[in-house]
This record gives sequence, C-alpha cells and structure tokens, in this order.
Amino acid sequence: MRALQYIDEVWPGECPLLPSDPFARAQARFWADYVDKKIYELGRKIWATTKGEEQEAAKKGLIECFKLLEAELGEGPYFGGSSLGFVDVTLVPFYSWFYAYETAGNFSIEAECPKLVSWAKRCLERESVSKSLQDQEKIHGFVQEVKKRFGIE
Repeated sequence: MRALQYIDEVWPGECPLLPSDPFARAQARFWADYVDKKIYELGRKIWATTKGEEQEAAKKGLIECFKLLEAELGEGPYFGGSSLGFVDVTLVPFYSWFYAYETAGNFSIEAECPKLVSWAKRCLERESVSKSLQDQEKIHGFVQEVKKRFGIE
C-alpha cells in the first residue's frame, strides 16, 4: 500500500490513484487500509483452518467486509468514481483468491456480493489488471498444496 502511495506521488500523470480532494484522499486511504487489514486475515482463516466454528466465523466476517465494501462502491464503476483508483488497486488482487475462499468455505461470493464480483470483472477488462493477477485456479492449487503440506482439513 505504501508503494502505491509513493508511485502516485512521484508519477501523478494522467491517472492519479488518489483523489486530489483531501477528504476524498483520506477516505480512499481509510478503505485501502481496511482492505489491507481485514481481507487477507479473514481469507487466510477460511482456507488455513479446519472446518468448524473458526472457519465459519471467518467466512461470516469476510462476507460482512465484502458487503461493506460493496456498499462503499455504490453505483459507480470503481471505488471513488469513474476511474480506477487507490482502493481498486488495493482490493482487486484479492479477486484471484475468491475461488480458493469459496471452495474452502463452501460458499459463493457472487451470490453474497454480486456488485463486488461485477466490479472485479470490470477491473479485469483493463489489460493492466488482467496481466498482473494470478489465475484463480493457480491460487486454488497453491492453497491445496499448502493445506496438504500442513495437514489442514
């Protein structure tokens, strides 16, 4: 996240990641920090724990986080407006993990948060995003290997 802020400040260019308005910039930083602190940890708990109460709590927490982010997205194509920005760039890499979360937790993110999945697919239409993300099947395979290696399940 710090690297993104650095890039945005050093090379503002035509498509800045952070808004110029101080309040909007603070909001973007807040939501990016939220993603950074919540999504990884809850997602990891879904696939790295055995089925049971801890996994169910993580699944419920992740869905709640995604619903909150979906509400923040609103009706716009991207977080914060009409162009890809800081929150989008912070959150979109987790899309590669959705299949692993769904498979391990036996749920559908699209059924729970359809607008968020539509947003992720819209982000993937951008070549800069699609070329930088890992395939969901590869991530799922990695998760299966880790689970096997550590005897999880």
